[in-house]
Amino acid sequence: MSHTFNFAEGAVRSGKTIANVLAFSFLLEKSPDRLHLATGTTLSAALTNIGDCNGFGLEHIFRGRCRWGRYKGNTALFVKTRSGEKTVVFAGGGKADSYKRIRGNSYGIWIATEVNKHFISGDDRCFIDEAFNRQLAAKMRRVLWDFNPDYPTHPIYSGYVDRYIASGLDVNHEKFRISDNLSVSAERRAEIEAQYEPGSFLYKRAILGERAAAQGLIFPLFAADPDKWIVSSVPDDVSQIIIGADYGGNNSASAFVAVGLRKGENGVVILKDRRIKGRKGEISPDMIENEFIAFVKSLVSEFDFPVTYAFMDSEAQYLTAGVVKAARKAGLKIAIADSLKKPIAERISIKSRLISQHRWSVYKDCANVIASTATQMWDMHEPDRRLDNGTCDIDTADAEEYAWERFIRW
Repeated sequence: MSHTFNFAEGAVRSGKTIANVLAFSFLLEKSPDRLHLATGTTLSAALTNIGDCNGFGLEHIFRGRCRWGRYKGNTALFVKTRSGEKTVVFAGGGKADSYKRIRGNSYGIWIATEVNKHFISGDDRCFIDEAFNRQLAAKMRRVLWDFNPDYPTHPIYSGYVDRYIASGLDVNHEKFRISDNLSVSAERRAEIEAQYEPGSFLYKRAILGERAAAQGLIFPLFAADPDKWIVSSVPDDVSQIIIGADYGGNNSASAFVAVGLRKGENGVVILKDRRIKGRKGEISPDMIENEFIAFVKSLVSEFDFPVTYAFMDSEAQYLTAGVVKAARKAGLKIAIADSLKKPIAERISIKSRLISQHRWSVYKDCANVIASTATQMWDMHEPDRRLDNGTCDIDTADAEEYAWERFIRW
């Protein structure tokens, strides 16, 4: 309650966010400042993790004396406290222009969830720096951050957490583990731990609460014994088939991957893949259109499940426009849209969990997906980025992920 900077770093489900929300609530009661800030990677994340927080958020703590509304165009929670009404402005901080949403205001307390995913840069677009600037006039300045551990050289450490500690600033830095959360039973803890591959950097970060760098194979569990995930027959609980498409660049190929979405959150099965070789300029729009139509027709003839969606690489709109037109002309009853294109690290994390839980499988004829999954590597020079220098098939990986990224929960 007395420290200026409060950094809660640690494992998933360890109670970091709830601890900070409770502290924020107590501080709000006595703060002489009227305006305060609550942020997440997105506005939705801030509202979910801080406003609601599984029933322990601000709107529940202040039930009966708070109301949602708008403050200068931003979503805000107006709270009646012992020291007067306070306004908590909610905002997302994950984009390059997110800083614009909080400019012009002076804030007292700032609470942030997943702060390492906020936009950090060395210029005036840096969200974290802008938020700090907005607190300069605070009568009772407080900062409450929570975040899962990241790679050791992440700027959240070098620019803020570790630098502030080394500088002797008023920092309260606590590390959390799942065992610190007494509301999580041993059985549930084992269930959560089973979602991550033991020894992987994701396991170290999410379960052990340790900072860890991504290195080596991305999916070592699969690479060590692919046969455990390769199936010779298609599961009968597939509800629909979704296609992902990646358009090749200068040194890569275009790829289509068909994914069977299984019922009851049983995961996905990769049903079919296709690569179209050729560098940029060598593959014409007509070729893409004809290959796509042939791919869809082959799925219809080979499988008894409906082909419902196709999510295309969003960086080549002219190619997608041609595919849509050609598909209509061919009479294909399939919805075609842009890929969601979640961050690559997030897509990899989701697939890693699916593999660990045996909720991901691949049909034996999908040679491209099998080879790609077994050989993808982390980039030694770019933290949390997969190697994309032509040594492994990243195009097929992107196409696969575009197919299921909208349907699989984080």
